[in-house]
Amino acid sequence: MRLSVVIPVYNEVHTIAEVVARVEAVPLPKEIILVDDGSTDGTRDRLAEIARRPGVRVLYQPVNRGKGAALRAGIAAAAGDIVVVQDADLEYDPGEYPKLVQPILQGQADVVYGSRFAGGPQRPSRFWHTCGNRFLTWLSNIFTGLNITDMETCYKVFRREIIQGVRIEENRFGFEPEVTAKIAATGCRVAEVPISYAGRSYREGKKIGWKDGLRAIWCIVKYRPRRR
Repeated sequence: MRLSVVIPVYNEVHTIAEVVARVEAVPLPKEIILVDDGSTDGTRDRLAEIARRPGVRVLYQPVNRGKGAALRAGIAAAAGDIVVVQDADLEYDPGEYPKLVQPILQGQADVVYGSRFAGGPQRPSRFWHTCGNRFLTWLSNIFTGLNITDMETCYKVFRREIIQGVRIEENRFGFEPEVTAKIAATGCRVAEVPISYAGRSYREGKKIGWKDGLRAIWCIVKYRPRRR
């Protein structure tokens, strides 16, 4: 079993080296695929240094297109048995990979979501962010028929053939509801495990905004599985 850890990166010069170090420290066979999405803050220089490390590949987007576009490129390049999505900030802990992949290794699931709302330790986040995430998950569940608690989570883990068989269209944060709907449409097995979460503020570099929330609603409706 080998992981492909796909990390979309945009203007994360202060965190990217630490994130990669934490991923490297996980005691599982893996490749690390970093996709720079047109960073302008010096991140690309940092990535040029990181690219020299064994097991690390860096892909460069010519312009900033968004998280979904970066993930589309990184997932297409993945060669591992299991694909893990990792953000380039420090909100999520790569040390939780072993429990995230366990349902797949045990043959109990094809896709695993790490849930921030299932009992793991949390750094308090903004009240309206939590409300928004819960609402979007509830709405997504209505259309997909899934019963998950955190659709917007970064930690999504896939058997590689599953996610590479999904046509990703969204360029920004619409990736989350789109891929959830399209995974549900395949009928594959989806599991959740609780994860920790250390949410950051906009001052610390958080990028998702209210317009992305509206786009998520549109994506939930647009990509809903069609009943037959």
